[in-house]
Amino acid sequence: MKPQTPQTVNATEPGSARLVATLGFAGLLSGLIIVTVFEVTLPTITAYKAKILQEAVFKVLPGSTRLQRLVYREEKLAVVEEVGKEEEFVFGGYNPEGALVGYAIPGSGPGFQDIISLLYGYLPIQRKVVGMEILESRETPGLGDKIYKDAAFVANFDALSIDPEIVAVKMGSKSAPNEVDAITGATISSKAVVRIINQANQQWLQRLKIQQGE
Repeated sequence: MKPQTPQTVNATEPGSARLVATLGFAGLLSGLIIVTVFEVTLPTITAYKAKILQEAVFKVLPGSTRLQRLVYREEKLAVVEEVGKEEEFVFGGYNPEGALVGYAIPGSGPGFQDIISLLYGYLPIQRKVVGMEILESRETPGLGDKIYKDAAFVANFDALSIDPEIVAVKMGSKSAPNEVDAITGATISSKAVVRIINQANQQWLQRLKIQQGE
């Protein structure tokens, strides 16, 4: 019996056009999936962020039970339900009797790692910050994240004078009502929080004085 000769199978490689079409289809399908998931989850994400923001307002404005969203239009503050895409806003917080407690002012700016977003309570008559809540931060775990995990640092903002401006000082050297003890090992993040609040004050305090007719 003669040994069988192995048969050679000629595999035809797909052409470049077919490869491009396949990759294009896969990319299109992936894009459609991502967009669909985003559209489906966006209302849930938006509602969750709104809930977190509302809870933060009541935290930074002790004594407030009702809030109003305010935007600055035509040289005055106007109450709105929704804000425009590029519009900036503050919250007015009111007690059960309807009297103004103060304002909750958002602010954001660069930290050590990334953008820090926060909210702080402000009492216009006393000219004091009375609470601060970090809304978003990607600062270094174990160091920069102490700006919201370190209770002692957060407590700096419970009754903090804004005059002439807020100042971050070395830990343990705080001696004036406008000073904040910076966190050892996270000085840049600490100073970033102070800078963000000072910048937001420069932007909003004059507007709030106009609102109160001062």
